[in-house]
Amino acid sequence: MAIVVVGGSGRGAGKTSFVRGLIAALPEYRWNAVKITHHVHGDHKRFWEETEPGEGTDTARYLAAGAQRAFLVTAGDERLPIGEIRAALGSDANVIFESNRIVGVLDPNLCIGVIGGSDNEIKPSFESFLERADALVIVAARGIRDLHLPQSGAKVFQLAHCGRVSAEMLDWLRLRLDSPRIAERA
Repeated sequence: MAIVVVGGSGRGAGKTSFVRGLIAALPEYRWNAVKITHHVHGDHKRFWEETEPGEGTDTARYLAAGAQRAFLVTAGDERLPIGEIRAALGSDANVIFESNRIVGVLDPNLCIGVIGGSDNEIKPSFESFLERADALVIVAARGIRDLHLPQSGAKVFQLAHCGRVSAEMLDWLRLRLDSPRIAERA
């Protein structure tokens, strides 16, 4: 089982577009996707499974991109329901989490940070995420020179669009997803 976490520098960074791009570009991994948010969406429960693909919600977009299953977890300042998430996913599922917070309670195989958004503010949760980041994604139009990030040893990928993962990045991802470290965790 591979666990990938996609975090973002701020609101509107492109995390959901990037997750959709990964799901569509790597269908052989048969991804399950989990979005963790502080914000209540509609009248959904704290832990909710999306069942219909579409464009209306981020979880529906995951399914439309090819995810096998998609979940929304709403957790303000309270603890994340990791036990409930694990029980729903099972032990043999490859999972992509869209969250900065999950790295505080889970040991993912890969952490990918998406840099973007309407402002240059970096969320405090992303600063701690950077300590674990294996890669950073920057939309080419934004440019690296405009960023003021703490030092990170992460590999940097510039993409034309968050939803279009480059061949170089796909090669990098496949190499890491197929590594023995991940196989041992399965």
